[in-house]
Amino acid sequence: MGKLQSFGIIGGDKRQLYCGRSMEEDGYRVLYHGFHVSGEGVGVQNSDIETIVRECDALLLPLPCSRDGITVNAPFSERTVLLQELQSAFETKPIFCGMKSKLPCKYKQVYDYAAREEFAVENAVSTGEGAIGLAIAHYEGTIHGARCLVTGYGRIGKVLSRMLQGLGADVTVSARSLKDMAMIRAFGMKAMDSGSLSGQYDLIFNTVPCLLFDAQTLAKTAANALIIDLASLPGGIDDKSAERLSIPIIHALSLPGKTAPKASGIIIKNAVYHIIREEEL
Repeated sequence: MGKLQSFGIIGGDKRQLYCGRSMEEDGYRVLYHGFHVSGEGVGVQNSDIETIVRECDALLLPLPCSRDGITVNAPFSERTVLLQELQSAFETKPIFCGMKSKLPCKYKQVYDYAAREEFAVENAVSTGEGAIGLAIAHYEGTIHGARCLVTGYGRIGKVLSRMLQGLGADVTVSARSLKDMAMIRAFGMKAMDSGSLSGQYDLIFNTVPCLLFDAQTLAKTAANALIIDLASLPGGIDDKSAERLSIPIIHALSLPGKTAPKASGIIIKNAVYHIIREEEL
């Protein structure tokens, strides 16, 4: 596939480890850096940065590639990995990363696998399964028959609501557009405007990254509910009001990397392969 025959994977979590292992199974040479603390027995041999930059045809960075614009996101590394250490690679090699907007500079050959639609859709499946797993672990009832509210009808909302419906839940989904509400009803679920939430629920799954649940809305909808907030920060819940009302919240960020790292790693690999084919790298 293309001219690239070797990849350097620098930083990240178990998703990157599984991505690299899968690439190796496909016949590519893969070198790693930043996995000194591998966790749960998934160990690799670490190469130094200089070797990776010199010998690998392309680099693969994590999701997000950086949290501060200075260092590589490398939670398993025993040392801080600076983006500056990769400067020569940024200037000469294809770089595949998640959320390239976190990089301090724009480079010609930086490709964001997390910005691809197929990546987002496939990750929604892992997120949905992870959210249901949290509900099963922390909700004292059963999903079957539970009154469930899913706020937002984006990729995650679409997938999660159908999963809950398949488990026999009583599912209500909130959306903003009339088209989305019509589609929700067409799939046999209840539809509601996200701006006027009402009704009492057992489980609430929020996917909207803006405040939907203020004190008044929490009292109207979540007095006896467990809330699982899947939205990126700042989330959609007034945490202080929820605490005052004794409403439990689970903030569940980056679920694919936590609950399905193997599947998520393969999703990353496939997105990278798609970029390579499209860009003829």
